[in-house]
Amino acid sequence: MNQELTYERALELLDQKLKALEDGDLSLDEALTAVDEARTYLRVCHDRLEEARKRIEVRPESKEARPEAKEETGTLL
Repeated sequence: MNQELTYERALELLDQKLKALEDGDLSLDEALTAVDEARTYLRVCHDRLEEARKRIEVRPESKEARPEAKEETGTLL
């Protein structure tokens, strides 16, 4: 199930579980189940964000390999 959920869907399901818990209308067993499901959705969200971070992470280059930055002398628009 985890691999099938997008970040957005997992976040939506997490929000639903949290709202159900906040309402306080669940039995103890239902609340425990909701907490377990919320943890699963939270883990999916975390994993998807971590995957995205790794894909866009920029590795710093060494000082010698990077061209010197040119000083800008323009005016603001």
